Amino acid sequence: MSFRTINPATGEFVKEFPLQSDAEVFAALETADKLYREDWKFRPVAERARIVSRAAQILREKRDEYVEYLTLEMGKVTRFGYFEVDLVADILDYYAEHGEKFLAEQSLPGRPGAKLIAEPIGVILAIEPWNFPYYQPARVAASQLVAGNVVMMKHAESVPQCALAFARLFEEAGAPEGAYTNLFCGIEQIAMLVDDFRVRGVTLTGSERAGTSVGERAGRNLKKAVLELGGSDPALILEGAPLEHAVEQVVMGRTYNSGQGCVNIKRVIVVGRARGKEMLAALKERFAAIWVGDPKDEATLVGPLSSERALEGLLRLVEDAKAAGARIVHGGNRVDRPGFYLEPTIITDIGEDNPLYQEEAFGPVLSFYVVDTEEEAIRLANATRFGLGGYVFDADVEHARQVATRIEAGMVYINSCFADSPSLPFGGVKNSGFGRELSELGIGEFLNRKLVTVAP
Repeated sequence: MSFRTINPATGEFVKEFPLQSDAEVFAALETADKLYREDWKFRPVAERARIVSRAAQILREKRDEYVEYLTLEMGKVTRFGYFEVDLVADILDYYAEHGEKFLAEQSLPGRPGAKLIAEPIGVILAIEPWNFPYYQPARVAASQLVAGNVVMMKHAESVPQCALAFARLFEEAGAPEGAYTNLFCGIEQIAMLVDDFRVRGVTLTGSERAGTSVGERAGRNLKKAVLELGGSDPALILEGAPLEHAVEQVVMGRTYNSGQGCVNIKRVIVVGRARGKEMLAALKERFAAIWVGDPKDEATLVGPLSSERALEGLLRLVEDAKAAGARIVHGGNRVDRPGFYLEPTIITDIGEDNPLYQEEAFGPVLSFYVVDTEEEAIRLANATRFGLGGYVFDADVEHARQVATRIEAGMVYINSCFADSPSLPFGGVKNSGFGRELSELGIGEFLNRKLVTVAP
């Protein structure tokens, strides 16, 4: 196994990076732990925040360079690459600006001699995926570096140049060696790191299978873990929802990042047979008009999938769904061109025994359902082992809020397909994992809220 750059737009091999040896990995851990114990945790919050803020400044200055890595390694459409880079800079600035407030000591009502003090806990091991190569690491690094922890980052094997570029941000910003460490290591080495006492917390964004493995190992070692796993996010189109707006949001919510997002809309559930027929026809028309092509082309909405493996997995899922009785309304085929392209796809008539009923389709594949009542829509929305995000569309916002309280998810968005912001917490329930990133909640996941109290 090695870390390799393969251009998804062409299928061409670009560059390979060897794995680090065990000795190199544990030397890096020793450096990180020593820095934490002797230096980093003792620095004033403002000093740590200045380094993170400087990283944001460097990222903005080098936007074009950083976007090129995204397009090269995971096929991200260039104009969406700029969205990611800008959001990451905002996340870095957010924690640099608010860190001191989030970490300030707190008084306890009714106990004038008692204080809660926020303290870091040590080395945090992060395991991150390929779909947002800067945004995913930033959700960990920005908060935890300001908090006084140090971060060791194992990125996906398919985005090594993105991983190295993100690590350079902190080096160029003045972070000492060991504050942020990029790892080119394998699964067995990750297991050894989780077992090592010096690693005090583990966070992973990835598959349900990976989360189960890492969470189990962290639990055996009595270590805090944050897991952000799969999703099968439903969009409920209620009886009062303006269909034109809902169609527009569903198209973007399903195809953004070529459909490769944890909280992309995966399932559409329309209340009302006539409205369902109308919306399906509109979605089919819109999907047929989507330009699939070179991610550098300004007209492109959907670029390639990240890898041959990802494409083949989705094609199998589509075929399995069809074999189990589902109907392909649009797409479902590989695009006839070099690279890893899939036609934007709509599938309906999905029964409860269909593999697609439960499996997450990580690409531009939309599951479409029609029900007769709102109660049926809520039941279907919750009929999944996942619980990451959800969407509710209705002209009556207060009613939409009431429905949102009944959706089993960590996040519910009303009348919009996305609302990403550094100040909004991100995370799920059920088999979508536990813990939160971003906002004040994110910085608190790996803190010791120490009680210091003086006797009356």
